[in-house]
Amino acid sequence: MTLPPAASPEQVSDVTSETLPADLIAPAADIFDLPAIRTDLFAACPHGAAEQEVRKVTVALLNEAAQNGRKVIREAFEREPFGARRTTRSYTWLTDGLVTLAFEVATQILHPKHNPTDGERLAVLAVGGYGRGEMAPFSDVDLLFLTPYKVTPWAESVIESMLYILWDLKLKVGHSSRTVRDCVRLGGEDFTIRTAMLEARHLIGEQALSDRLEERLWADLFEGTERQFVEAKLDERDARHDKQGQRYMVEPNVKEGKGGLRDLQSLFWIIKYVHHSDDVSLLVKRGVFLPEEYETFVQAERFLWAVRCHLHLLSGRAVEQLTFDLQPEVAARMGYNDRAGRRAVEWFMQDYFRHATAVGDLTRILLTALEADHAKAPPLLERIFKRTPDTPDGYTVTHGRLAILDDAAFLKDPLNLLQIYEEGLRTGLLIHPDAMRLVKANLHLIDDRMRNDPRAQKLFLDLLLNHGNPERALRRMNELGVLARFIPEFAPIVAMMQFNMYHHYTVDEHTIQCLWHLSEIEHGHLQEELPVASTILDAGVNRRVLYVALLLHDIGKGREEDHAILGARISRTVAPRLGLTKDECETVEWLVRYHLLMSDMAQKRDIADPRTVRDFAKAVKTRERLDLLTVLTVCDIRGVGPGVWNNWKAALIRALYRQTRRALEGGMEALNRENRGAEAKKALREALSDWPAEDIARETTRHYGPYWQGLHVTGHVIFANLLRGIGQDEIRMDIHLDSDRDATRVGFALQDHPGIFSRLTGALALVGANVVDARTFTTRDGYATAMFWIQDADGAPYDDARIPRLRQMILKTLTGEVIARDAILPKDKLKKRERAFKVPTHVTFDNDGSEIFTIIEVDTRDRPALLYDITRTLAHQNIYIASAVIATYGEQVVDTFYVKDMFGLKLHSQAKRDLIEKKLRQALAEGTERAYG
Repeated sequence: MTLPPAASPEQVSDVTSETLPADLIAPAADIFDLPAIRTDLFAACPHGAAEQEVRKVTVALLNEAAQNGRKVIREAFEREPFGARRTTRSYTWLTDGLVTLAFEVATQILHPKHNPTDGERLAVLAVGGYGRGEMAPFSDVDLLFLTPYKVTPWAESVIESMLYILWDLKLKVGHSSRTVRDCVRLGGEDFTIRTAMLEARHLIGEQALSDRLEERLWADLFEGTERQFVEAKLDERDARHDKQGQRYMVEPNVKEGKGGLRDLQSLFWIIKYVHHSDDVSLLVKRGVFLPEEYETFVQAERFLWAVRCHLHLLSGRAVEQLTFDLQPEVAARMGYNDRAGRRAVEWFMQDYFRHATAVGDLTRILLTALEADHAKAPPLLERIFKRTPDTPDGYTVTHGRLAILDDAAFLKDPLNLLQIYEEGLRTGLLIHPDAMRLVKANLHLIDDRMRNDPRAQKLFLDLLLNHGNPERALRRMNELGVLARFIPEFAPIVAMMQFNMYHHYTVDEHTIQCLWHLSEIEHGHLQEELPVASTILDAGVNRRVLYVALLLHDIGKGREEDHAILGARISRTVAPRLGLTKDECETVEWLVRYHLLMSDMAQKRDIADPRTVRDFAKAVKTRERLDLLTVLTVCDIRGVGPGVWNNWKAALIRALYRQTRRALEGGMEALNRENRGAEAKKALREALSDWPAEDIARETTRHYGPYWQGLHVTGHVIFANLLRGIGQDEIRMDIHLDSDRDATRVGFALQDHPGIFSRLTGALALVGANVVDARTFTTRDGYATAMFWIQDADGAPYDDARIPRLRQMILKTLTGEVIARDAILPKDKLKKRERAFKVPTHVTFDNDGSEIFTIIEVDTRDRPALLYDITRTLAHQNIYIASAVIATYGEQVVDTFYVKDMFGLKLHSQAKRDLIEKKLRQALAEGTERAYG
């Protein structure tokens, strides 16, 4: 890495027009012509003027030069968007110029000292990333002011004047004033300080002082402490990864995240500390890296630095997280385009995750080499009590990891490229990095002959099925390319990011997460949380089918065709190649094709409607498929990311499973409306056994048929109490936690009138409530009963302390004190991070999915007032809403409404449906425009 030339030990930098650096993104003189600017600066500074006046002139001139330099760098970088290393050196050169001239002004104009004593010597050093010469557009400027002894008044004045100038230039300066002895002492106590000084670079001032610091650091601090330093950096890395999350989180931190720049910098630090060199290519000469591995390092560094620089320039500040709103803009700046059915941002992020994986591989290789040189013996007790696992022929245990004895013998049989992962699971050992490296270098041995070898098929299925949790082996196989080589159809989804707010992981990582969840359920770790899935697995299913279907369920993603249809077609090829029977292959194909069916039915349809369960049962056909699909659905939802699975989804899946199982085992007549109505009335009579007979009779006869199928007996009891003795203009409410569904249940009873559903949704929207489900009914005597299940903005129920305000705002809206349409406008805005997402609107009408209702499904962009806008539009078209089911997938929402027209009939008229769709689209377009500001 070439740094800007070091300054002279004099009070003036020795940079001239002939010694300007040449390896920058633009000519150095165009960025910051140090000799020319110095001349202008000293000519402009009024001699003998007060310090404040000198600083004012200095800041004005340097600020103009800095702005010009930043503009030159930015424009050059935009023309060459991957020229990151020369860009970081350019920002370093610019910053060096500003610091140098600030020092010269402070020492020659503000505080001249013509005959300084030995104690009045001062050196200015760049430390940390600035010292290394790696400056992003808005990186911190970390400075060390070095003195031989305690800071003198003169040195203190110089430092203070310099800092005021740099602060006025809006630089974010981190600084410390120390003696050489202080540096050695503090570096011995704190590894962060030690690391910063490892990269110290002399800028200007007393060169001899900087040289003395370097000598003392290596002699008194660095030498002999290599092992402790490496261990400290690895501990820091582990803590950083725990904080930042997994490598495949879809909004990664470019600087601190797993596989990010800090991991690369850790390699630099370790190389310099252990090998006394900044040059990573030295590791090729020493046999640590192969030439192609070094090239991977260079490309990863170049890519990550380019991303970081673009992030800073787009944001106008030091932003390190690649958030959703910035990802498309960075992708565009770096020249990515839409192609093959995928957006530019998805191709860009796939490259990002591949580079992050490469950084992990390189880290592993370097640490292996260090481990061999600096092996630390395990504690005595561990050596006594922890027996080394037995290993088969050809393997050994090195530093507690599974290693290969003879590379050539290992490679003679390509099956060993799979066998080693099974041995890792069997012994519980991590695979030695040298062994991983050997596997990765010989992936070509996994060819069609091996893929079709029954022994290889058995080995792979054993990895999935017979060693507890397959997640560890699959993740390592995936990172090294073994998985995509053994199943080539898996390759397109490796590191594939889906640009939405719903999926937390890349597609391949999501698949591995799903398999981990399945393993957790199988081992009985989730019996309380997932009683249905646990019971199904305890009773026994075809595990080969279930694991293979889960492995392949998203294999069709990233293409223009529906991924479930394409995935099913791919499974026809892959499943037989994995050794499954014809019947097993057919079941796998069906599961992949319909892996979203149960989730969609449970979350987008009213499962209280008998037709929903009947249609689902007809699609599933057998109890075996129902069991397999239920477990697969649970694992698929849980594998999306933390917090996606909740009690609400669990209750829906559980209810759909139990009703469908009853229909499959007891016949479809079990779903008959009349039967369910009679059962519901009987349950209500039992729950109200202390009521007078005439009151019970009034309650069981005042409701129409759908009321009795649409609610659990708990809801019937709530409405019975709300309606009992209700006045003509009275509004009654019941607000309670529904812990089984992770939601707050709000029940309303009030006089019926047109648009009641819309008014209720408006009231709830005003308090920031997200409606996840709703039912509304009309009584024979003119009252409306409505039940809403709501959550707050974090997807949680409302706590008791917030319920009084909730009740008060709802009442104000329903009584007309607050007009929802006006009050909701300021709240209907999207956060900046969410504005990058565009979701096309689809409106569909289904007259077959319910016996007595038309189902209107609106698939569109979610926003705070969406449900209110839709229901208000439907109310204006005289549409009666019986129930609403809301399914949210990140920024996308699917709102499903069971409706009738004003005469109580389905929407049979095509002209009427077209008019409703037109009005809905108009309202949604206006609302979306408002939300985007």
